[in-house]
Amino acid sequence: MKTPPAATPLYYLGLMSGTSLDGIDVALISIEPSSPPWLVATHAEPMPDVLHSALLALCHAEQTSFAKLAFAEDAFCRLQAQAVKALLNKQGLSPRDICAIGSHGQTVEHAPGGHHDGPAYTLQLDNPSLLAELTGCTVVADFRRRDLAAGGQAAPLAPAFHQALFGRHTHEQLILNLGGFANVTWLPRDPHQPVMGFDTGPANVLLDAWFAEHQTGRFDQSGAWAASGKTDHALLSRLLAEPFFHQPPPRSTGRELFHLTWLKQQLTGKEAPVDVQATLAELTAISVAQGIEQLLPERPSVTLITCGGGAHNNYLMTRLAHHLPNATLTSPSAYGWPEDWIEAGAFAWLAHQRLHLQPGNLPSVTGARGYRVLGGIYAP
Repeated sequence: MKTPPAATPLYYLGLMSGTSLDGIDVALISIEPSSPPWLVATHAEPMPDVLHSALLALCHAEQTSFAKLAFAEDAFCRLQAQAVKALLNKQGLSPRDICAIGSHGQTVEHAPGGHHDGPAYTLQLDNPSLLAELTGCTVVADFRRRDLAAGGQAAPLAPAFHQALFGRHTHEQLILNLGGFANVTWLPRDPHQPVMGFDTGPANVLLDAWFAEHQTGRFDQSGAWAASGKTDHALLSRLLAEPFFHQPPPRSTGRELFHLTWLKQQLTGKEAPVDVQATLAELTAISVAQGIEQLLPERPSVTLITCGGGAHNNYLMTRLAHHLPNATLTSPSAYGWPEDWIEAGAFAWLAHQRLHLQPGNLPSVTGARGYRVLGGIYAP
């Protein structure tokens, strides 16, 4: 993390809880004119097991109750407020020092193509009114649905931030986010070419779910369990036959498609659990490589900046390097941004965009009919 410029800083907070459901990430950023955003401070608030289980049960639930939705949303919002206060206290800041909080909310289902011939929708549990009340800060929330209303996928939204943060136009750059799902952003060297980006498929969502079912803990530390297995190529072929992997961009996905039931439907029952874990890592690596080949079919030498929790999975990173021999894998820490804080930073930046009536989407990424100002504002 770098020291922000000497001028009076404009502070924004970004809140992110991804599909891993492991906690609330809070990023404090400073934005100055004509300069990339600066990461000033971070805080990670662990998610209690009760809330983790409640949110996981709601993800792609066929049926639930208003009471369960209300409980999960309220508990999630209060955890966000707790995380915000913890960071402010550590930094000696007050709510008056914060221009706005950008709150992504917790996605429980994302269906930009609709469901059973119904309308397109994306659902994030959030209560920005309560968050503003609890923190005393202006809150910007509900970023995705405006892009959806304009005919877009409502995802991924991070590529616009990637452009603001990493765009150098000196060489080809790819940014790969390995969260619950993997998405890639291409920042072309030619500034006249549009930025491209899309979801390539699952990353940690299946790896974490399979690990939690067969081992102790929520995730495979450094990919050690996967590394002890071997790829089941017959299973891999069945998984890669999923039509999503062959769709042209724009495209986005979520737990509504890739979940444990989807995986188990591809199993014969004879697979060793550790080999399934190794195969899931290979699925992520290959689907990312295929997605990058869609963007850059000539496979030029590029810099691949890897972000998200999956960047700490040593086995997965080894498999990515194997399938992307022309890419130089690097960390965003060279730009002052550790791997785990890009997404939270993105929603802080999106809050800034909203307050300044600037677009937060990239139509070349989401497929929307044009640039849109994203999010609603909730005053304290």
